Amino acid sequence: MAETSALPTTDEEDAGGLRRSITGKQLFFYTLGDVLGSGIYVLIGLVAAVVGGAFWIAFAVGVTIAAITGTAYAELVTKYPQAAGAALYVNKAFRNKALTFLVTVCFLSASFAAAGALADGFASYFATLWEGPPALLVTLLFILALSIVNFIGITESVVINMVMAFIEIAGLVIVLIIGIWYIAEGDADFGVLVDFQSRTLEGEPTSPALAILAGVALSFFAMTGFENTANVAEETIDPHRNFPRSLIGGMVVAGVIYVLVSIAAALTVPTDTLAGSGAALLEVVEAGILPINTDFMSTLFSVIALIAITNTTLVAVVTQPRILYGMANEDVVPGVFSRIHDGRRSPWVGLLFSGAVVCSLLIVGTIAPKVEGVTLVERLALVTVVFLLFIYALVIVSCLKLRGQDDDEDAFRANTPLLFVGLAGNLAILAWTVYDDPTSLLWCAGLVAVGVVLFLIEYLFGRQNRPAGTERGDPSLKG
Repeated sequence: MAETSALPTTDEEDAGGLRRSITGKQLFFYTLGDVLGSGIYVLIGLVAAVVGGAFWIAFAVGVTIAAITGTAYAELVTKYPQAAGAALYVNKAFRNKALTFLVTVCFLSASFAAAGALADGFASYFATLWEGPPALLVTLLFILALSIVNFIGITESVVINMVMAFIEIAGLVIVLIIGIWYIAEGDADFGVLVDFQSRTLEGEPTSPALAILAGVALSFFAMTGFENTANVAEETIDPHRNFPRSLIGGMVVAGVIYVLVSIAAALTVPTDTLAGSGAALLEVVEAGILPINTDFMSTLFSVIALIAITNTTLVAVVTQPRILYGMANEDVVPGVFSRIHDGRRSPWVGLLFSGAVVCSLLIVGTIAPKVEGVTLVERLALVTVVFLLFIYALVIVSCLKLRGQDDDEDAFRANTPLLFVGLAGNLAILAWTVYDDPTSLLWCAGLVAVGVVLFLIEYLFGRQNRPAGTERGDPSLKG
């Protein structure tokens, strides 16, 4: 999963509009890199734990629902090719500032939770190289390091994203090769692929159907990221033609890779081993199936996984302060978040605040499992999914509601029955996640409360800084 993405632009481009320079091929790999991300490196063991050897089905169902949701984004992007995403679509559909604000806060909160989940995954793979430092210390230093990198001014680009996508794919290709080799040797037991060891998050037995639903809820963390492609709509060449095929094509390819990797893992490593590992895909490499030095392969794969997780987390860390910066410029959070460092041109206040929130999630999440019985990565992944499923459902509803408005004959039109299927799928996963893990709502409420508090501070005290007769977000006050 690549939680969020934002491309840098020059001042000249900002003043005259973003330059259309992203080709359809670049957009395809950009989408593939965002969707592929590092979620499968982190969460595959958890999905195996709740479903059993048939956990590949959870990935197949999840990517299908995500792809249908992607068609809604494709339609809306070709109607409104602007770099704003879900908040823009919901605002146009409902014309409700409170709902638009909520969507923005949910998106920001999802980014916070995702960064925390990925940081925990980073610590799990890091421990395979050096077991010395405590996991919490590794996660905190990881977020601190990425925040420093962001402050210095290292940001994402389409080209860098493509390079990282190839590195991430390389790690998954290793797993696929191991699976193919194992099958060729005749050692594979294909019966495991229909084996259900169905359990709830608490480990209690449940039906296969509910187990798959629970698995989809977890695996959906790895499916997210496609929504970020909407942020480069203004920079895409011929978006009406390139966007739908690149977005949906990238999601389909990512989905196929996920399913094949899941099958390879299920065939080569016992499900219980995968379920009990924080670095489950590494278990495949360490099974010693390939006639190559296992220690070398293990180290290589761990490094690839760390690079993949670092790239995905960096995208989130880069985006978080930018969202706060944009909200500050609209006078919906305190103006201090719009401050830019004179030398580095980085939104340093938002960066400090974002880092503090993610670190707080990591600290609380490290303590909480002793009470909740849910691991840190599982908790934060589910919180991320709850936020994004809510946003995805609203985007599909917005797509249907905006039919007949601002229609363009060149715009892509999603299949209406499929949109209803996608809406039902998103709501079903959301409902099951909340039912199976109601505590996730408390975490979500806590993160939303942070956004509400910031808004109240600005609402009560920020207006004192605005000249009389001016309204909140008045563009005449900018600059």
